[in-house]
Amino acid sequence: MQKTLLIIDDKADVRLSARFLLANYGYDILEADSPLSGLTQLHENHVDLVLLDMNFAFDTTSGEEGLFFLRKLTDLPMKPAVVAMTAWANTELVVKALHNGAHDFIEKPWDNARLVQVIENALKLCGLDHENTALKQTLADNVPDIDLICHSSAMQHLKQQLDQVAHSKANILFTGENGTGKSTLANYVHQSSNMAGEFVEVNMAAVPESLFESEMFGHTKGAFTGADKARIGRFELAKNGTLFLDEIAETPLTQQAKLLRVLESGHFERVGSSQTQYAKPRMISATNADMASLIEQKYFRQDLFYRVNTITIEVPSLAQRHADIPALAEQFLQRHQLAHHKKGLSFSACALAELQRFKYPGNLRELSHIVERLVLMTVKSHITRDEVVNLLNHSVQQTQFHQGTLPLMTFAQAERMLLKHALESTSGQTLEAAELLGISKSAIYRRLEKYDISAKDFV
Repeated sequence: MQKTLLIIDDKADVRLSARFLLANYGYDILEADSPLSGLTQLHENHVDLVLLDMNFAFDTTSGEEGLFFLRKLTDLPMKPAVVAMTAWANTELVVKALHNGAHDFIEKPWDNARLVQVIENALKLCGLDHENTALKQTLADNVPDIDLICHSSAMQHLKQQLDQVAHSKANILFTGENGTGKSTLANYVHQSSNMAGEFVEVNMAAVPESLFESEMFGHTKGAFTGADKARIGRFELAKNGTLFLDEIAETPLTQQAKLLRVLESGHFERVGSSQTQYAKPRMISATNADMASLIEQKYFRQDLFYRVNTITIEVPSLAQRHADIPALAEQFLQRHQLAHHKKGLSFSACALAELQRFKYPGNLRELSHIVERLVLMTVKSHITRDEVVNLLNHSVQQTQFHQGTLPLMTFAQAERMLLKHALESTSGQTLEAAELLGISKSAIYRRLEKYDISAKDFV
């Protein structure tokens, strides 16, 4: 997309010279002869970069008119990049201009090649700033206030542990079964810590090995095929905040050394750049894997394990949180009503009692899916016990599975049944089904192909 530059200078010959030069590089050019007329141009046109003279007719040396313009830019929702210029070599003015938002500085008369390079770099830097702002806003919009349900003794003990460590910067490793809410707990720790930065979550099992460095550390434009713009990595985005690495045991062995280096020093480089960056977010990780076994088999580095598990916290399964199930069901009911634009639904006491009797191999995730389906399928305002029972026992295979009376069968038959049950429990969401079964993304896709099962049949 063609960029638009605004040249602000009270000398017509300077504006003309810059116009001729920069138009040859494909830029659209606007002109203004004063900061005030420049501000008018910004309100009337989209501008990507301002080439700003700091000194004008009223004051040819102090740069106050240029600084006035820079301060006014703070009122704009999306500020353009700014390259300040002056014929007076004044270190103090340079510092003031950069402090007030200029991306770079150049002296007049300029070197043409140098001016073009400075403009290109300023546009790239401003683009990263805009991307960073947008990503942070997205993150902020998607982070709910965490209200932990803690009626059970297991959760009361867990919350006590979380509150005890939240205000420290110690790295935490959550262990436990799939679907127990480790991401929510990590978010709770972040919110309780009052850290200035963002909460950034990465599912390590979903990051392709070929894109690991780009995802974690970012990349520059043109760093590889398909890198049509610069990207900020997760470490940089979580700077001064919390970085949550879910499924950390799935980190490729070839990338674990790079991850360890950043955790130890905070230093990294974007792909395609030799410039070292620094970010030292608080690390929270999670896994359902047997880490001791993975280390023994050389699938996970022991030194990386020591780095991420300063504090290890075992998350209880839903079976250990029997007293929490009614409140959790109510919480999920409100959440799914909002998501599906329904209102006024409630559980009968018998329906909640039935939900409490149910076994949840998929833990919180399975309970959430059950409640969501009740929200979608219930036509009256009151969810009854019969509706809950009918949903839970909608097939003979599921009934056998839940009651623990699975008949003797071959491993292939059992594997096929488990795959179908997991897909039914997750409404055809393949990655969530893989998490329920405790297998990787690639493993579930291989098994679906082996048994000719389509996830679409369960949506």
